[in-house]
Amino acid sequence: MKKVFLILLSVGIFAQETETQNYEVIKSMNNFEIRFYPSVVKAKVTSDRNFAKLFRYISGNNEGSEKIAMTSPVYMTREGNKNTMEFVLPSKYSIQNASQPLDKEIQIYSTKPGYYAAIQFGGYSNSEKVKKNHKVLLQKLAENGYKTIQKLPMSLTYNSPYKVFNRRNEVLIQIEYP
Repeated sequence: MKKVFLILLSVGIFAQETETQNYEVIKSMNNFEIRFYPSVVKAKVTSDRNFAKLFRYISGNNEGSEKIAMTSPVYMTREGNKNTMEFVLPSKYSIQNASQPLDKEIQIYSTKPGYYAAIQFGGYSNSEKVKKNHKVLLQKLAENGYKTIQKLPMSLTYNSPYKVFNRRNEVLIQIEYP
């Protein structure tokens, strides 16, 4: 039991030290936010084994054999039967200095800055919670006169799967602003 406690404690400590992607809250209203996200570098894969492939990449399966710190959030999208997962690389990386993956299914790219609407939910994320919050967010955006650029939701997970309490998840949709 003591060993389990120490493992959980260390996971919690490491999770607190994880770099989190920067954004600016433009407006906060009625349980959702309008945010501006600057450009970041991401590693992206669409595969059955998304997490394993991306984890191997940041663990050194890249041209520089470089270990890359895990950041938060992890982005996930689902279109039809295709699942895509993205890791945000630490802010010290640019598209020029990010180690290229040895796995050809992984793409390294730089995002464009943009405005997004976000709604937060707790617990462990699953497709039902994402669908429910996506629907609520679309309704709130329509009620407040916002137009979406894309309707496909992005699911963001901020916590290690080992964190049980106070989990943070979000649904994000790109919008037109102002």
